[in-house]
Amino acid sequence: MSRTARRDDKAPATVHFTELIPPGTHIDFIRARAWALTASGVLGLLSLLSLFWGGLNYGIDFAGGTMVHIQFAQPTPVAAVRRALDRPALKEVRVQDVGQAEREFQIVVLGVGDGGDASDTSDVIKQALSDGFDAGSYEVLRVESVWPKVGRHLWRDATLAVLAATLVMGAYIAFRFDLRFGIGAAIALVHDVVLTLGALSLAGMSFDLTTVAGLLTVVGYSVNDTVIVSDRIRENMRKMRRESLATIVNVSINETLSRTIITSGTAVLVTGALFALGGSVIHSFAFTLLVGFVLGTYSSIFVASPVVLYLERGPRSRR
Repeated sequence: MSRTARRDDKAPATVHFTELIPPGTHIDFIRARAWALTASGVLGLLSLLSLFWGGLNYGIDFAGGTMVHIQFAQPTPVAAVRRALDRPALKEVRVQDVGQAEREFQIVVLGVGDGGDASDTSDVIKQALSDGFDAGSYEVLRVESVWPKVGRHLWRDATLAVLAATLVMGAYIAFRFDLRFGIGAAIALVHDVVLTLGALSLAGMSFDLTTVAGLLTVVGYSVNDTVIVSDRIRENMRKMRRESLATIVNVSINETLSRTIITSGTAVLVTGALFALGGSVIHSFAFTLLVGFVLGTYSSIFVASPVVLYLERGPRSRR
C-alpha cells in the first residue's frame, strides 16, 4: 500500500454550527460611527437630565428605613396589606409580593419613625398588621433596619466601587493593548454605566445594593466584549499592514460579530427570562443586566472602536 496520500482525496467539509454570520460579511460599521456617537451623546444627556431632575428610586440600602418580611397562612390581596399600613406615621410604604399565591410580602418603609429610631418604625408596622389582621393569620419572618447615615456610607462605597472598576478595566486594556484602546474602553464603560442609570431612573426601578452588583457585572461584561474586539484589531494590524486603520477596525468587528451576537443573545435571553419570571424582588437587578448587556454590546462596536480610530495620530502603531 502506498504511503503517499492521494491528491484527489478531499477533507470533509467543516460545519460551523455557531457561525451565525457567514465568512466574508462586510458591514460598514465605521461609516455609521458619527451617527452612533451622536445617538450615544443624546442618550447620555437625557440620562444625566433624568438623574439630575428625577433622580434614582433609592431602596432601603441607600435611603435608610425598615423592611419587614411577613407570611400569611392564607392568600391575601396586596391591596389589603396596603390598607392596613395606611397610617400617618408610615409616610412612604412599599409592599411587594415576593412569594406565590399572595402569601409572602416585603414591607419597606423608607426613613425612620417620628422618634428618630428605626425600631419605632418596625413597631408601628407590627401594630398596623395586628390591627388589620387576625392574630395567627400571619407570621413575621424577619425585620431589617438601615440607618440613613449607614445608607449614605453604602452609597459612597457603591459609587467608588463602580468608578474603581471602570478605571481599572480601562487601565488594564491600555496596558494590555495600547493607550488609545484603554481610553476607548473607559469611555465605553462610562457610556454603559450612565445610560443604564438613566434607564433605571426613567423606569423608576429600585436602586439598591443588588442593582450596584448588576452595574459591576455590566462593567465586566462590557470590557470582556471590548477586549475580544481589541484583540482582533491588534492581530489584524500585524497581518494587514498596508490597510488603513479604519479598514482594519471594520474587518475586525465583522470577524467577531458572530461571537458577539451569540454571547450577547444568550445573555439577553437569560436576563430577559429573569426579568419576566423572577419576581419583583430581583426586578431591578434583572433590568440592570438586561439593559447593560445590550448597551455593552453596542458600545464595544460603536463607541470603543470608533474612539480608537479617532485617536490615531501619524503612522499607525506596529504593535
